[in-house]
Amino acid sequence: MAKGKPRKMTAEDARTIKRILRYIEHYRGHVILSVVLAAVTVVLTLYIPILTGRAVDMIVGVGDVNWTELLSCLKLMGVLILLTALAQWLMNHINNIVTFRVVQDIRTKAFNHLEELPVGYLDAHPAGDLTSRVITDIDQFSQGLLMGFTQLFTGVLTILGTLVFMFSIEPLITVLVILLTPLSFVVAGQIAKHTYKLFRHQSESRGEITAFTEEMIGNLKVVKAFGHEQEAQREFEKINETLSDYSFKATFVSSLVNPATRCVNSIVYAAVGVSGAVMAIRSFISVGQLVSFLSYANQYTKPFNEISGVVTELQNAIASASRVFEILDEPAMEPDAPDALVLGEAGNASAGRAGAKATESRAQHTATPCGVRGQVDIEHLWFSYDKTKKLLTDINVHVKPGETVAIVGPTGCGKSTLINLLMRFYEADQGAILVDGQDNRHVTRESLRANFGMVLQETWLKSASIRDNIAYGKPDATLEEIQEAARRAHCDSFIRRMPQGYDTILGEDGGALSQGQKQLLCIARLMLRLPPMLILDEATSSIDTRTELHIQHAFDRMMEGRTSFIVAHRLSTIKNADLILVMKDGNIIEQGKHEELLARQGFYAKLYNSQFAAS
Repeated sequence: MAKGKPRKMTAEDARTIKRILRYIEHYRGHVILSVVLAAVTVVLTLYIPILTGRAVDMIVGVGDVNWTELLSCLKLMGVLILLTALAQWLMNHINNIVTFRVVQDIRTKAFNHLEELPVGYLDAHPAGDLTSRVITDIDQFSQGLLMGFTQLFTGVLTILGTLVFMFSIEPLITVLVILLTPLSFVVAGQIAKHTYKLFRHQSESRGEITAFTEEMIGNLKVVKAFGHEQEAQREFEKINETLSDYSFKATFVSSLVNPATRCVNSIVYAAVGVSGAVMAIRSFISVGQLVSFLSYANQYTKPFNEISGVVTELQNAIASASRVFEILDEPAMEPDAPDALVLGEAGNASAGRAGAKATESRAQHTATPCGVRGQVDIEHLWFSYDKTKKLLTDINVHVKPGETVAIVGPTGCGKSTLINLLMRFYEADQGAILVDGQDNRHVTRESLRANFGMVLQETWLKSASIRDNIAYGKPDATLEEIQEAARRAHCDSFIRRMPQGYDTILGEDGGALSQGQKQLLCIARLMLRLPPMLILDEATSSIDTRTELHIQHAFDRMMEGRTSFIVAHRLSTIKNADLILVMKDGNIIEQGKHEELLARQGFYAKLYNSQFAAS
C-alpha cells in the first residue's frame, strides 16, 4: 500500500483518466463481466449474515434444536461462501487480463512512438528518463490500475450494502467488532511463499526490457541509419510479451490472498454466530443480532482500509500515466511526402513515387540502391537547435562523386550537426542539401540513409552474436562475407580467439570488449555494407596507433570511388583528403587541400601545428 496523503484530483488528472478509459474501452466485455462478478460477490457476501441469523433461530433452547433446518442452512452457507470465493477469484482473474493487456498496449505504443519521434526530441531528453517512463512509470500505473479494478468497485458496493444493516443494529457493539477483526495474515504468508519464484522471473524480464529499451533509445541514430526500426519493434514486442506473461502469472497467484482471507473470515464469523447461539440461550444478548452485526461490521470496515490504499495508489498511477502520455503526445517526425523519390532509382530522373514503394519489404529498402553517384551540394544552409541562437550560417559546399571531405574544427563548431543534416536526422532551417541533384528533403529517409554508411565515435553493439552485429546493415550476408569484412577491419584475429568465435554472444553494448574492439566491429559492419557514401565520425579514436595505420589503409581502399565525409580531431589522419572544411562557430572559415591550408598560415595551420607541438 502506498504511503502518504492522497493529493487533490486536478483537471489534468481527469483528462488522464479519460485517456486510460479509452484504452480500457477496448476490453469493455471483460470490464462488464468483472462488474457483474463484483456485484455477485457483494450480494452473496451480504446474504450470508441472513443465513447466519436463520441458523441461530433454529436453536430455540436447550435440547430444542431443529437439526434438519440448521444443517440445511449451514450447507447453503457453505455453498454460498465457496461461490463467493469463486466469483471473486474469477473477477480478479479478469481484472488481471484487462490490466496487463492495457499496460502491454500502452507500453508497445510508447516504444513504437519513440522510434517515430524526431531525433531532436531524443537528444533533448536523457535516455534514462525515457526508459523510466516506458518501464517504471508503466509498472506503477499497472499496480494502481489493478488495485482499482480489484478493490474499488467491490469496496464501494460493500459499504453501501452494509450501511443499511449497520444502522439497524446496536452501534456500541462496534468496539467488540474491532477487537474481533479477522487476522488472516498466516494464509496470506503461505500464498506469498509460492509467488517468490514468479516475481523473480518478472524482475528478470523487467531488467531485460529495461536494458533493451536503453540500448535502443540510446542508439536510435544507428537503428534509423540502418533501417532497423521494424526489427527493433518486433524484438521489443517479444520481450514485452514475456514480461507481461510473467507479470500476469505472478499477480494471478498473489491475488489468491484476498479471496482466501475473505473465505477464512467468513468461516470464522459464521462459527462465531453459531457458537454465540449458546450465549443467546442464556439470554445474555440477542445472538442473532450479535452475529449479524459482526458479519456486517467485518464487511463494512475492510473496504474502508482497502479504498484508502486504492485512492492513493490510483493517484500515483495517474501521475505515472501522465508521464507516459507526455511521450505519446509528442508530435511524430513529419513523414515522407507521398511523392517523395527513392534515391538511386533510375538516377532519380524518372524515379517512381514512394507511395508505390511503401509496401515493399524491409530487405528491399535496406539494400543499397544502384545508380547513386554520391555528388553532394550544400547550398546556403542555415540551421540551429535553439532558434534564438545561431549555429550553422550560410554553409556552401560542393562535393564531387568519390571525393573525400574532412570536417575539422573545435568542439561545438557544428561538425556533428552537419552530419546530422546530411542524414536528415534534423531538417535544415534554410537552404538545401542536394544528393545527385535531388533535395534530400524530397527523397525518402529510408532510401537516403540506405546510401550512407556511418561509423560514429560512440560505438554501439546490440546484445547478439558478433556475426549478427557485423551483419546489422546487411542481414543476408554470408559468413564468408562477414569474415572478409572483419579481416579488412583487423578484428578477425581477436574474434577467432573468443569462446564461440563469430557466434559469441555479446552482452549489453559489447559486454567485456574493449572500446577499441567495439570500434573495430563497428568498422567491420560498415565495410560489409559498403554504400556509395560514407560518414566517419572519429572512427579510429579508440584504436591504438598501430592498428589505426592498418585501418586507415583499409579505409583508403574502401573510400575509393565513394563520397566520404570524415569528422576528425587528429588532423594527421586527413592529410590526403580531397577537401578539408575548417569550421568555427558554425561557419566554414577555410576550405581546401591540406597543403593549401597550411600555406595560408590560417586557423587550420594553427590547429595542425598545435597538435604536433602538444605531442
